[in-house]
Amino acid sequence: MIQGARTGMIAALALAAGVGGTLLATQSGAVTGSSVSTTDRAAIEAIVRDYILTHPEILPEAMQNLERKEAAKQVGGNRAKLETAFAGAWEGAADADVTLVEFFDYSCGYCRSARPDVEKLLAEDPKLKIVYRELPILGEDSQKAALISLAAAKQGAPAYAAFHKAMWAAGRPSAASVEQALRAAGLDPAIVRTSADASDVRAEINSNLALQRSLALSGTPSWVVGDTVINGAVGYAELKAAIAEVRKAR
Repeated sequence: MIQGARTGMIAALALAAGVGGTLLATQSGAVTGSSVSTTDRAAIEAIVRDYILTHPEILPEAMQNLERKEAAKQVGGNRAKLETAFAGAWEGAADADVTLVEFFDYSCGYCRSARPDVEKLLAEDPKLKIVYRELPILGEDSQKAALISLAAAKQGAPAYAAFHKAMWAAGRPSAASVEQALRAAGLDPAIVRTSADASDVRAEINSNLALQRSLALSGTPSWVVGDTVINGAVGYAELKAAIAEVRKAR
């Protein structure tokens, strides 16, 4: 992967320098009908080196582009797993044309600050579906809240949505705030807790942790829409723009 990224970066920089086609052929060791000489290769590499030294600002851009492409490959390989909600852990349109996936932790202040952005997107976009993926990485209280949340999802999407909203309103997760959120959502705490430690609930959390590693998510909140991975509480405008890009591409 590292060698491929390096080759890709050199090719991209060569294109910027105006010699991309020749360099790409050099990387494969041949040009149709002829070979690239050692002298030609050295000259090409000197041009690329001079260009990089003169324009070092293109290096971060080139690396970001490669990272986006790598992330898109990982998303493509995991799309069904990403966009298929666990039970009722989703909101929005059942027949959506775009799915936004949110990885979150109830203990995450940035996730809490992003909640109004999510609600605004849901309110104004009738063809959007949001799939929630529990990523309890901020301690034991996060873990316990995630187990209850997924158990609530087994009661259906409306019950999950009500619990999810109530949890954000209740403050940081604790035994008291989880109980409060369950009752606010009209759920019987005793019934929900019977499935909170079920094997499929724990498997879902383990699957989400594996997706975090595969997609190189930096923490919570993180988002996936189309082939794009977005890290952080980036705000309503950036999420809306990413959703629009997916629709435009289709």
